[in-house]
Amino acid sequence: MYFLLIGILGLGLKYFEIGFVAGLSWWLVLLPFALAAVWWWIADASGYTKRKEIEKMDERKQKRIDRQQETLGMLPRKRK
Repeated sequence: MYFLLIGILGLGLKYFEIGFVAGLSWWLVLLPFALAAVWWWIADASGYTKRKEIEKMDERKQKRIDRQQETLGMLPRKRK
C-alpha cells in the first residue's frame, strides 16, 4: 500500500513538474508501482494476505460473541 501511495505522489509531482522529481526519469517515477505489484504477488504466494484476512474475521467473530454474551448477562459488565 505504501508503494502505491508513493507512486501516486511521485506521478503527481512528475506530471506537474514539482521539485526534484521533475528531473527524474519516468522509469524511476513508475518504479513504486512495479514494487507494489511484486509485493502483492509475494504476499499472496506466501499466504500473508489470507492469514491477515482470517485474523480479521476471527477478531470480528470474537467481538460479536462477547457482545452477545454481555447482552445475555453471561459476562460481567465493563466499567466505563
